[in-house]
Amino acid sequence: MVRLYGRVLGFLKAERRLAISLGMANLLLAVAAFAEPLLMGRIIDGLTHLQRGGNAMTQMLPLIMAWVGFGFFTIGAGVFIALHSDRLSHRNRLSSMAAFFEHVLDLPLAFHSANHSGRILKAMLEGTNGMAWLWLGFFRDHLVALVSLGVLLPMTLLINWQLGSILVVLVLAFTALTTFVMRRTETLQGQVEHFNSGLAAHASDALGNVAVIQSFTRAKAEKDAMRDIIAKLLDAQIPVLSWWALANVATRASATITMTAIFVTGISLYQSGNTTVGEVVAFMSLATAFVSRLDHVVGFVNGLFQQAPKIAEFFAIYDTVPSVADRPHAVQVARFEGEVVFDEVAFSYDNRRRALDGVSFSAKPGETVALVGTTGSGKSTTLGLLHRSFDPAAGAIRIDGLDVRDVALSSLRHNIGVVFQEPMLFARSIRENLQVGRPDATDAEMLEALERAQAGEFMARQADGLDTVIGERGRSLSGGERQRLSIARALLKNPPILILDEATSALDAATERKLQGALEAVMEGRTTFVIAHRLSTIRNADRILVFHEGRIVESGTFDQLVDLDGRFAELARAQFMAAQAEEDESAYALAA
Repeated sequence: MVRLYGRVLGFLKAERRLAISLGMANLLLAVAAFAEPLLMGRIIDGLTHLQRGGNAMTQMLPLIMAWVGFGFFTIGAGVFIALHSDRLSHRNRLSSMAAFFEHVLDLPLAFHSANHSGRILKAMLEGTNGMAWLWLGFFRDHLVALVSLGVLLPMTLLINWQLGSILVVLVLAFTALTTFVMRRTETLQGQVEHFNSGLAAHASDALGNVAVIQSFTRAKAEKDAMRDIIAKLLDAQIPVLSWWALANVATRASATITMTAIFVTGISLYQSGNTTVGEVVAFMSLATAFVSRLDHVVGFVNGLFQQAPKIAEFFAIYDTVPSVADRPHAVQVARFEGEVVFDEVAFSYDNRRRALDGVSFSAKPGETVALVGTTGSGKSTTLGLLHRSFDPAAGAIRIDGLDVRDVALSSLRHNIGVVFQEPMLFARSIRENLQVGRPDATDAEMLEALERAQAGEFMARQADGLDTVIGERGRSLSGGERQRLSIARALLKNPPILILDEATSALDAATERKLQGALEAVMEGRTTFVIAHRLSTIRNADRILVFHEGRIVESGTFDQLVDLDGRFAELARAQFMAAQAEEDESAYALAA
C-alpha cells in the first residue's frame, strides 16, 4: 500500500517544483494550526491576570498580533493549497490518461486479444480518477494531517504531558482500529474490484452485440446476468462499507470522549495548580483539531483501500512490457522494394507447441503469394510475424535483405498495408477513416481511391459525401461497402507490401465477385500475401503455399497443386463439391 501510494506521488515528477511548494505550504500550515490554539491559551491566561486601567494590554499586544498573523497565514496558505492542488491533480490526471492510452496502443495484438476492451477502458478511467483523488487529498488534507499527528502530537507532551497523553492515547487507539479494519477489508475490497471489472466487461460486451442479443431474444438472459453480477458485487461491498462505517462512527464519538477527558483532567490539574485555564482551552482546541485530522486520516485510508485495487489494475496494464519493441539502432526505411524472405522461421505462443516450425519461402517484388490451409495451420501467424505483431523464436524474416527486427516498427508498418477480414472502421466520418491510410490525402485523392475500390456507387448515395459519419464500426454501411472503404484506405496508404487477411471470406459470393476487381486494383504492383479459404479467389496467384501444422507442405501454382493431387487438391475438390451442391440447390429452388 505504501509503495503504491509512493508510486502515485512519483507521477508528479514533471511538476516537482509545484509539488514541493505545496508540501512546504502544508508543513507551515500544520505548524500554524498547532501554534494558533497555544497562542490563544497564552492570551486567555494573560486576560485572566489583566488589571483594569493598567498597561498589561500593551504587553499582550505581541501575542495578539502573532495570533492574528497566524490566522491570516492559515487563510492564505489554505487558498494557495486549494487552488494549486486542484490544478495539479486535474492536469496530471489527464496526462496520466494520455500516457496510459499511448502505452496501450503500443501493446501487441496478443495483449488486446487476451484483455477485454471494457476492462482496459475501466482501468484507464478509474485508475486515473483514483490517482487524481490521491493527489488532491494528499496536498489538501492528508499531508497536513500526517505532519500534525506524526510530528506535532509528540510536542504536546512537552507542553503538558498529562493532557498530551490523552491525545497520544486517542491517536494510538485510532491507529489500532484503522489497522484492524484494513486487515478485515483488504481481501474483500479486492473481490469488489474483481466484480466491478466483470461488470464493466459484461456491459461493454452486451452493448457491442445488441443486434445478436435482440436477434436471439437474449435480452432477459443478459439482464439477469447483469443483476447477478450486481448482487455478487453488493455481497462483497456491503461488509466493507459496514466496517468503515464503524470506523467513521468511532471517529465522531471520539470527539465527545476526548473533549470530556481533557476538560475533566484539566479541571483536576488546575485545582492542583499544575496547569492554567488558557492551557486547558488550548488543549481542547488542539483535541478538536486532532480529531478532525483523524477523521481525515480515516477517510483517506478508507478511500485508499477503495482506490488501491483500481490503481493497481491501472499499473498492471501500464507496466506491461511490449513483447515487440525497436532495437537500439533500428533503421528508418522510407520505402521498400518489396522482396520478402522467410528463413527457417519458428514460433510458439506457449513455448510448448510450435505454431510455426521451419517456415522458409521468398517473394519477389510485385509477386502475389497465397497462403492456404485448415484453421490453425499457421497462415495468420506467418503474416503476423511479417508486420511484427510478435517476433519469431528462431530464424529470420527479411525485407530487401534487412531483418525486420532491425527496422523501426513505425517504418516497417508504414511499408505494409493490411486489409482485414473485418473492416475495423472508426465511428467517424468517411474522410477520417480514409485519412487513417494517409493523413495528408486530398479530397480528390480520397474520391479516386474510393472509385478504384468500386465504392463510387455507394458514395453517390451519401448526402454528406466524405463527411458522412458511418456509426460504430461502420454499421450504417453494408458488409461489402465497409470492405470497399477498407480497401480504399489501403490504396491511399500505397504500401509496397500488402496483406489480404481473408478480406472477402465474410461476404456472399455475389459481393465477393464485385470486390474482386477492387482487390486486383489494390494488389497491382505490390508484393501481396493473400490468406484465403475460398480457393477461387487465388486462382491467379503467382504461388500458393499450403500450410499444415505450422509447416509448408506444398508449394506451386494453382494448376500445379491440383495436378499434384495432395492436400491442396483435396481442399479444391471439397470446395468444388460444396459449390456444385449450392448451384444444384439454387436451380432446384428456381424450378420449383
